[in-house]
Amino acid sequence: MCAPNGNHQHSTTTATPNTILNLDLMDGNQRAAVANHARLEAEQVYCLNLMSSPGTGKTTLLESTLGSLDINIRTAVLEGDMTTELDADRLRAYGVPVVAITTGRACHLDADMIGGGLDRLNLAALDLVFIENVGNLICPAEYPLGEHANVVLVSVTEGEDKPLKYPVMFYEADCVVITKTDLSPYLKVDIDKLKANIRQICPNVPVFALSAETGDGMPDWLNWIQKQLAERFAPRPGEPIGEKGNW
Repeated sequence: MCAPNGNHQHSTTTATPNTILNLDLMDGNQRAAVANHARLEAEQVYCLNLMSSPGTGKTTLLESTLGSLDINIRTAVLEGDMTTELDADRLRAYGVPVVAITTGRACHLDADMIGGGLDRLNLAALDLVFIENVGNLICPAEYPLGEHANVVLVSVTEGEDKPLKYPVMFYEADCVVITKTDLSPYLKVDIDKLKANIRQICPNVPVFALSAETGDGMPDWLNWIQKQLAERFAPRPGEPIGEKGNW
């Protein structure tokens, strides 16, 4: 992550002509996020929050990921969408627990929603939880959920300038995935320039360019996930390796 979480820009204060109440409307979300993170840590469950604009390919990437991950990694998905369970149904076909979280008019998931989703999972039986956030390049970046890492997707169909136009999202990235590279021969897009723009915002972030449709580039992404799991919950020297250490 290249920068700390800021305050969501919808509204953080309430004002009248005679008074200004300095209310941090993010405080409740922050406390819920800390509680979510503590639950995940206690159960040694790693959590990745996938964020992007609509149509970038989050669900397709998850489908390819669920179909390719080491079968010993016990995985679940918290699937955020505004009104339907269409994406959740697609992911259920892979035989993993999927909790659909419909946000209604809300343009992002918040930590309370994620806490409710975690309540519906048996965390003791899991190693990895993916959160698929609502498609939006602004609001989700401002709402910590208790995740261990933020993964930002950007599609070649969006052009090279998205990191520069939406820098807050990319500031929050612990990993960036460039999707739909199989379409690049048909587009006027320079993937190297897109990578350079990403690194202008977040110089050291890992960047993976891949096609979830063809599988090109997927191994690097899958290896990154497994490395995060192994490093986060590796046993201390002299500590016996339990079930969650056998990745």
